[in-house]
Amino acid sequence: MAANMYRVGDYVYFENSSSNPLLIRRIEELNKTANGNVEAKVVCFYRRRDISSTLIALADKHARELEEEMENPELNPVDLPEKQKHQLRHRELFLSRQLESLPATHIRGKCCVTLLNETEALKSYLDREDAFFYSLVYDPQQKTLLADKGEIRVGNKYQADITDFLREGEEDGRDLAKLEEKVWDPSSPLTEKQIDQFLVVARSVGTFARALDCSSSVRQPSLHMSAAAASRDITLFHAMDTLDKTGYDMTRAIAALVPQGGPVLCRDEMEEWSASEANLFEEALEKYGKDFTDIQQDFLPWKTLTSIIEYYYMWKTTDRYVQQKRLKAAEAESKLKQVYIPNYNKPNPNQLSGNSVKPAGVGGLVNGSTTAPGAAVGAGVVAGAPGVVPIPPGQTPGLGRACESCYTTSSYQWYSWGPPNMQCRLCASCWTYWKKYGGLKMPTRLDGARPGPNRNNMSPHSVPMRHGGSPKFAVKTRQAFYLQTTQVSRSARRVCQDIIRPRFLARHPYLPLNTAQIKQECALRLPDEPKKPSPLKPVERKSLESVVRYLEAHPCPPKPDPPRGQMVTTGSLTPIKSTGNILNNGSPTILGKRTYEQHNGIDGIKPKAPQWDIMAKRTAEPGRTASGQMQQQDEVHELD
Repeated sequence: MAANMYRVGDYVYFENSSSNPLLIRRIEELNKTANGNVEAKVVCFYRRRDISSTLIALADKHARELEEEMENPELNPVDLPEKQKHQLRHRELFLSRQLESLPATHIRGKCCVTLLNETEALKSYLDREDAFFYSLVYDPQQKTLLADKGEIRVGNKYQADITDFLREGEEDGRDLAKLEEKVWDPSSPLTEKQIDQFLVVARSVGTFARALDCSSSVRQPSLHMSAAAASRDITLFHAMDTLDKTGYDMTRAIAALVPQGGPVLCRDEMEEWSASEANLFEEALEKYGKDFTDIQQDFLPWKTLTSIIEYYYMWKTTDRYVQQKRLKAAEAESKLKQVYIPNYNKPNPNQLSGNSVKPAGVGGLVNGSTTAPGAAVGAGVVAGAPGVVPIPPGQTPGLGRACESCYTTSSYQWYSWGPPNMQCRLCASCWTYWKKYGGLKMPTRLDGARPGPNRNNMSPHSVPMRHGGSPKFAVKTRQAFYLQTTQVSRSARRVCQDIIRPRFLARHPYLPLNTAQIKQECALRLPDEPKKPSPLKPVERKSLESVVRYLEAHPCPPKPDPPRGQMVTTGSLTPIKSTGNILNNGSPTILGKRTYEQHNGIDGIKPKAPQWDIMAKRTAEPGRTASGQMQQQDEVHELD
């Protein structure tokens, strides 16, 4: 019962997605909605996977600075193994000032989040379950990281040096006049009654001074407000300081209250601040608490930090503060103090089905992986066993796969993890670790793939998520692949070369290729082909040095520049050869391609191109060898 009871101030897990890690939040308020449901107003904590890589580098730099300041080597995490360093990153959180409301039914348990203490070993967080730490504050709007102002300063660097006690009879060699300043003498000749009378005179002078001041008469239009402002501590401090400076002489002290220029007006921060500035301060205090640096930066940049702190402690003495405190107490009484959330027992959608355990040797599914008869789960089989393929350790036999984190092949329950096309899965223990800590126990091939800016709709590996939680195949996964040509395809390239025409298809990649016809023709021609393929024609290539020497010996002659101002006449241009009448009354196609009419046979037989005439003349020449004819056929094929 106590474990399922959640109160204000508890650090809890929230689940907003069945596949993503749990959210870590701190309950600020528990409110009951109109329809009877309970909503929790929570403070957000972010993991390392939720912020950008630039901010992670900044956080790592801050962590290295903390490591250098640690004097105790046992507390320094530098000497930790790589596995513990990897898991320690999952325990680091980033506090934010962002508040959000979530349904209380989405709570999945409690956790512990503490401010990082410089005197505490980081390894202690790994020894505790559900323990996290933070040291930086993350702003989701500004995308910045700042050190938390509530950081505990412990160590010799932040402590005062305490001097040794003076022995009996030993004199203090320090100059006390430089260490202290005397502002009041309790053994003065004045009695308590005389001091009270002087303070009444000082208040009266202060009230009269506010009546003469124009700005004060606007802020305190009534006599009661002016008298109340004149009775504040700033007036009494000025009166007692005046008595001390005049040597506790009443006559001289009263004359000092009203000098020649007029009565002295003493104001504190309560009077200097306007009503609008006071409202801004109360709004900032509600948002940031006593973080005066953030209050100054975001709400009151024209005020000094000293002025803001002084106003805060004076504001706590006013009736306004008492009234707000009573209202908050009344609201707290009406709000819920705690809520009971039962355990969540519904099955996870990522849970893989077919995990019924069967004894080895029977066949079928064992812990979600198929095993051959007589095969051991998670280990290699006996070498030389008939009908059994040896399986390396760490791999799952059959169609199943090992856990992506701990590489185990035996688990009472399996969960799908990552992009579905990669078919990764986690065992029950690693799935619980993933949900709680937002990472895997061991670094994997997918480790380091960070979500994009919109991380609410992203999976852990940069795969966009639908509203239902299933990933789309829209982003490339970090999986290497290569295309391997089969023996049949390579044989078809040689046997059916006249049908495929590789050079022609290379120039026309948009033309479709009838693969069914090529396969059928290859199946008919393969039995007639020799078993041993003919060797390729050797190509003799010259060495690079000979090519470089040839280029140095035969440089390209420079082209003469045409004289400036010379006009190009139309008579020097080469006339364009006529290609006959064009039936479609359009411009001739580019690069001598056929027109629409020629392509459809409207203009009759297409005349031969000039290059075909040249090849016909070469064929008719005497002394052409068979090799020359073969070379000619290649040239004709290239010109096609």
